[in-house]
Amino acid sequence: MKKLYLIVAVFTLAGCTMQSRRASYTMDYPRAEWDRAAVILMHTPGQELFDGVIHPAAGLFDHYFDVDKAAEEHRGYIRMLEANGIRVHTIADILNEVSLDTLRPLAAKALHYDISALPDADSNATETYRREVLSQMSRADMIRCLLMKPVVRLLPTDNNTGVEAEYTHTPMMNLYFTRDQSITTPCGHIICRMNSPQRAPETDIIDLCYRHLGVAPVLHIEGDGRLEGGDYIPAGTIALIGCGMRTNDEGIRQIMEADAFGHDTVVVVRDHKRWQMQMHLDTHFNIIDRDLCTMVSSRLNAKPGEPEFNTCDIYVRQPGTRPYRLQEKDVPFVEYIRARGFKIIPIVPEDEMHYANNYLTVAPRHIMAVAGQSEELQKQLADAGVTVEWIPLESLIEGYGAAHCMTQVLKRAR
Repeated sequence: MKKLYLIVAVFTLAGCTMQSRRASYTMDYPRAEWDRAAVILMHTPGQELFDGVIHPAAGLFDHYFDVDKAAEEHRGYIRMLEANGIRVHTIADILNEVSLDTLRPLAAKALHYDISALPDADSNATETYRREVLSQMSRADMIRCLLMKPVVRLLPTDNNTGVEAEYTHTPMMNLYFTRDQSITTPCGHIICRMNSPQRAPETDIIDLCYRHLGVAPVLHIEGDGRLEGGDYIPAGTIALIGCGMRTNDEGIRQIMEADAFGHDTVVVVRDHKRWQMQMHLDTHFNIIDRDLCTMVSSRLNAKPGEPEFNTCDIYVRQPGTRPYRLQEKDVPFVEYIRARGFKIIPIVPEDEMHYANNYLTVAPRHIMAVAGQSEELQKQLADAGVTVEWIPLESLIEGYGAAHCMTQVLKRAR
């Protein structure tokens, strides 16, 4: 069994900007989805998004969408969050603040020279040349390397310098879904291991962000473990964690083994459908307050044995023994949620396909949700006393995600 290591050191980075950013961010990690959001990490998409939209399926997207419109929608979302007194850190801000000595190794990891087509190439000389280029590279170009991951395939020629090139890259087009690369539990930040190889490099950037903010992650998922942030929802004394298309049992086991959840009970919600539209728990279930939640109607009304029927396994703390022990297995998830005192508002297919369930709760009974939902849903939310701020996200939702997926809440006030 692979040994796990908890990383508990707090890294100190110099600089006035760093100090002011850290001053706004304490170790008061979120315990419940309904507590008031105070600090959020986000990423406004840029040039790295383009390759994803010109072949959406390969980029893990639903349909083509306009990159510039998407960026403007994202900036508008940030402005709405800030109007609620929420501090938003962006990945761009952090990359522009970190020391060049911190940034350069990541740029070096991202930039590759392919000399396989040069029969007499000197690999040592080529690497020396690459390092020389990197040593002179501006901060902005190092960030471009990091986000675009370029590969320069060198080819022989009799012209000019004796070498020409083909340029390819594998950009981080999904980085704007900052919910997924990590989870923030009451114990701290856990760096995920992404299910899709296209997204695997994103975790290096998120790890850098946390260290720059002065809080080292407490755990990195390793080996065969898979974990993505859209599957985790904190709910006070319980942790809800989806297990299905993007998160597996081994990833969850590593968190429990390291005792890094920080909740008394861990509820593993088993997804038997494994459908891209409902890839994470937060695409078909979400929480508005300690007694109010939503669930897509196909899951809410499913019968035992149907793929949409969610079951859950319940693990509890056993002081003096292993951190968690299985208490119940194959419990109907809807029954469990109702037994916890939640009223469930159903999300009908029309609204589900418009990402109605993927809202962000910013305070008890106060959510930020995708604009354009049905009048019936608007009425149900109003009748339940929910304040909704409707966000225009028509372009961004074509990437298979919405308001919840685009945010990593680092701090909530209790």
